[in-house]
Amino acid sequence: MRFLRKVAGAFAALLGLTAATSGVAAPLPHAKAPEAVGFSAQKLKKLDETMQALVDQGQIAGGVTLLGRHGHVVSLKTFGKRSLETGEAMPADAIFRIRSETKPVTGVAMLILYQEGKWKLDDPVSLHVPELANLRVASGVDAEGRPILTPVSRSPTMRELMTHTAGFAYGIADDPGSVADQSYFRAGVLQSDSLHAMVQKVAMLPMYAQPGTVWRYSVAADIQGYIVEKLSGQSLPVFMEERIFAPLGMKDTAFWAPPEKLPRLAAVYDADPATGRLIPASEGPWRDISKPPAAPSGGGGLLSTAGDFARFAQMILNGGDLDGVRILEPETVALMRLNHLPASFQITTNGTANVLHPGAKPFPFGAGMGYGLDVAVAVDPAASGAPVGPGTISWGGSAGTWFWIDPANDLFFIGMIQRLGGVGSGLDATTRTVVYQALERPPVKEARLNAATQ
Repeated sequence: MRFLRKVAGAFAALLGLTAATSGVAAPLPHAKAPEAVGFSAQKLKKLDETMQALVDQGQIAGGVTLLGRHGHVVSLKTFGKRSLETGEAMPADAIFRIRSETKPVTGVAMLILYQEGKWKLDDPVSLHVPELANLRVASGVDAEGRPILTPVSRSPTMRELMTHTAGFAYGIADDPGSVADQSYFRAGVLQSDSLHAMVQKVAMLPMYAQPGTVWRYSVAADIQGYIVEKLSGQSLPVFMEERIFAPLGMKDTAFWAPPEKLPRLAAVYDADPATGRLIPASEGPWRDISKPPAAPSGGGGLLSTAGDFARFAQMILNGGDLDGVRILEPETVALMRLNHLPASFQITTNGTANVLHPGAKPFPFGAGMGYGLDVAVAVDPAASGAPVGPGTISWGGSAGTWFWIDPANDLFFIGMIQRLGGVGSGLDATTRTVVYQALERPPVKEARLNAATQ
């Protein structure tokens, strides 16, 4: 039976590839009305008012929100401007830099290869990346300010690589509190000429911590991108296009935007530190999104639209398939959504992650939260105070995008603005509150059949 299912899936994937590459991608069907899938149209107006208020206050230039339930789009709304300079309204198919929302997509790429038997969760990373066989940890600095390096106690595992517990640093900024992050930043790890060159740099730089001792946001997903290339024999962009984007009809998701799509790219902004007003933000001298990148970032390099990411989210909600195209098996999706952290990693008081990092929180997302394979997981929503169902997965991107996928309530939400760092520490939580206040009916499988489409 599984063999027949895989054959059928492969045939469907071929059809999906043909449709996607021809520019035809069927959108998710729209519910006849929010009430048809258990939402109050009146209460959902609060979501629109919340987003519009941010535009009116000059906090964001514009945005797109998309709410889906029972396989249907409940609400797709646009706000403000795609570009403040041109004054063009935000289109529903605007292309956004989703940055760290790339990580769950890279996780799916890894899990496709996992299903094919290419790797196992408890494999040492060095089995697949021999360059990482002799890692060392920064245990402090000497009198001259040079790192004191100690060999790792063991190789980090693939599970740890996918849960940010392998001990790697990130180097997004020149962090004065972390010798490892300083080293990554100064070596230009994220600006490498290829993913192999990136891995070679990481191999020579100090680790943040011993494997399996602390949750630390890191370059791990970029390393996974290299592993995808090595195990598949394809570049990361080609693998994702052929195995994820084309089969799912995600026609606007890629690591770069060709000339014909650039007019739909949402302009990115930051806040002026003096006035708080929005000002154009720079991509950085190493990032030209109009060209294919030399080292495609599995941790933060993708561009996408709300509609495209909705198809990705619906595939996860469906247990790995969409429109007859199977990307992952249901048990693989369950593995992705499972909390893989030990209980000690969920401590939220100011404990000690390890003796080298006093005051660090072993798991920083709050009580009741865990971490799956490249996604955060709501293990106990009652403990965290979030209104989501148990098993909800989520993440966001630093340029102002966020999502959550709630299997218990059979819904997903996608929010996209384009302001660096978002609007503080609350928009994702605010939208969750508003959405669940508008949810009036518990999940009913039959509602998928009753949600008449437009």
